[in-house]
Parts: sequence; C-alpha cells; structure tokens
Amino acid sequence: MKSPDSWFGVKYNMNLYKGCEHRCIYCDSRSECYQIENFDDVLVKINAEEILNKELKGKKVKGIVGTGSMSDPYTPAEAKYGLTRKALSLIAFYNFSVHIVTKSNLVLRDLDILKLINRNYANVAFTITTTDDALAKKIEPLAPYPSERFEAMKELSRAGIRTGVTMMPILPFIEDNKENIESIIKNTTKYGGKYIVPWFGMTLRDRQRSYYYSKLNALFPDLKAKYENIYGNKYMCNVPNNKSLYNFFKEKCAQYGLGSQMKDAYYHEKIEQLKLF
Repeated sequence: MKSPDSWFGVKYNMNLYKGCEHRCIYCDSRSECYQIENFDDVLVKINAEEILNKELKGKKVKGIVGTGSMSDPYTPAEAKYGLTRKALSLIAFYNFSVHIVTKSNLVLRDLDILKLINRNYANVAFTITTTDDALAKKIEPLAPYPSERFEAMKELSRAGIRTGVTMMPILPFIEDNKENIESIIKNTTKYGGKYIVPWFGMTLRDRQRSYYYSKLNALFPDLKAKYENIYGNKYMCNVPNNKSLYNFFKEKCAQYGLGSQMKDAYYHEKIEQLKLF
C-alpha cells in the first residue's frame, strides 16, 4: 500500500486468524468471495509470527499496522495461541504503530505492549452496535457483552490509548432507532472514547444472506419478509431511515464532543511523528 488507507490511516494490514468464533449473525466475511468454507471454525496461522517478523524487518517505511478487518484479533482462540500478543510485540520492537478493531475485552491483556507501541501511536476501536447486552447476546452470541467492551474502553483510555467505536453494522429494524444510537454515544463519552465511525445499514450477499436470514427466522421471525421486500438481492442495505438517523447521530456527537467521521479517528500529531523514525 503506497499511502495510508482511508480506514483509520492504516498502511499495512494483518490477519492472524481465518474465521471467527464470535458467531455474529450478520458477518460479511461469511460471503463466498472470502473462500472460508466454515467461518465458525477458526484457522490459526501458526507461522504468523515468523512471517510478520520478516515483513516488518524489511519495511523501510514505518506506518500503522491494522488488524481486525477479516477476523477479530481477539477471537477466543487468541487466549490459547497468543498470536496477536506476539504480533504486537514485534510491532513494538520495530517501532510501528497499530490500529485494532475488536469486539473483545481480551485486548486489555496486552495493555502493557500497547503502551509501548503508543510511544508512536496505538488506537483500539471496539465494534459496538447496541448497548443492550440481551440483544447483543442474540446477534453476537459468543462475543463479550457491550458492557464489557465499554469497561475495556475505559481502561485503555485511562492508560492514554486512543479508543472509540466502530458502530457498524446497524441492523435494519433491530438497531436503527434514536434511543439505541444515543445510548451508544452517551456510553462512548462516559467510558473515554473519542470517536464513533458509523454505518447505518449492513451488507447482504450469497452465503452471508442465507445465514443471516436463517437467524432472523429463529430470533426475529417477522423480519425476513421485510428484508426481502425492501432489499431483494441488494448487497448494500442501508436502513430505511438512513438520512434522518445519520443527521441525528451527527447532532448528538457534536453535543457530546465526539468525532463522527473516519478522519476523527485519526490522531494526526502522532502519525506525523512517525517521520522521525
């Protein structure tokens, strides 16, 4: 990648696991294009540390290493294999920066290394789309509760780690209401988050759609027909009240002093310091 990505300024990406154990009913990575036959079975890249060491050692340009785009770096398998912790140690050793996206409070285990990386720059974004633990248990059945993620956010913020929320996907007819959005904003402020990056909608295609609809039938039996009528075979499925909800979101973020755009997740001062290394 010649220049930082538009997502969180990431220059390099790493995925240490393939698949995820959190069993989120909406996950786009179930789609056929990713060629993961059974997404619930996590494949562990046991030689990841060796490969990453070689890659980082050979990079002449420092930058932000991102993780969490395809599989959560703190999937339960991480507690056993520790690949993310090993990777963070290498990132610290070679003076790179990091941006992590996760649904897990297991990230706190690595706070010691994140503090070292934060001499350059470290940022942790928690994916949170509801503050209702009971609802989260339905749509993200094996992920830590949102309340646990907010507590982890508080600890990271206290330690000087920049943190915030990726509020995506907001599921149509399930999470797309003002009460839910304002609750996420209030809690992000309360627990030390600095930004929320939203998407008021979700993706739906092939295997992902089939899996999601099967879960809707079990959990929200009246909704599948609504989805089929409104979205048909669309891939990008914005919530019906997308514009008004986004305007409400921006107003509330301004009221609470939160960044509400991707650029607000950046911390330009520390990114600029990378030029010194």
